[in-house]
Amino acid sequence: MTEQKATNVTWHEHKVTKDERSKLNGHKGAVLWFTGLSACGKSTIANAVDHRLSLAGKHSVVLDGDNIRMGLNKNLGFSAEDRAENIRRIGEVAKLFAHNANFTLTAFISPYRADRDAVRALLQPGEFIEILVDATVETCEQRDPKGLYKKARAGEIKNFTGISDPYEGPEKPELVLDSNNKGIEELTNEVIAYLEKNGYLNA
Repeated sequence: MTEQKATNVTWHEHKVTKDERSKLNGHKGAVLWFTGLSACGKSTIANAVDHRLSLAGKHSVVLDGDNIRMGLNKNLGFSAEDRAENIRRIGEVAKLFAHNANFTLTAFISPYRADRDAVRALLQPGEFIEILVDATVETCEQRDPKGLYKKARAGEIKNFTGISDPYEGPEKPELVLDSNNKGIEELTNEVIAYLEKNGYLNA
């Protein structure tokens, strides 16, 4: 739990409520939390879903692991403590977007179950959609677009999830995407179908 260090601060309620934002946008807000090993397809699927939502006139934003570490979280490394703080910050940002009736698509390895559960606890029931992009280490190593697995195997990268650091998969994710055997388009369709089936695309 992160300690509250600032004093003399007061929460200010907004005049525009979450329900009013939903009516304005034409849909509810939610966080689609894509988790999985490096190179499993998280960012590619998140961007494809974002594109589909945009074409449908929905309000969405993608928070991508590497991009966030170039700005908001550029002072964090990959120790367990820094990973936890990385996810905590992302969770707070995602919460702000969800409150304003946006779909927030996050593409982070987020290897620790407790960190993801902490983000879920920030949100209202139903607002956190945990999506496991399921691919084996072998599949991810075969893809390895950045050459990270090769460097990790050679000892050039420390704290690499799946090689020298653990990955704790979700116990009860809302959605599991079989990235071992299915393509991006099919997996994107599965995410959109989940949102349609569960009423997220309507106010």
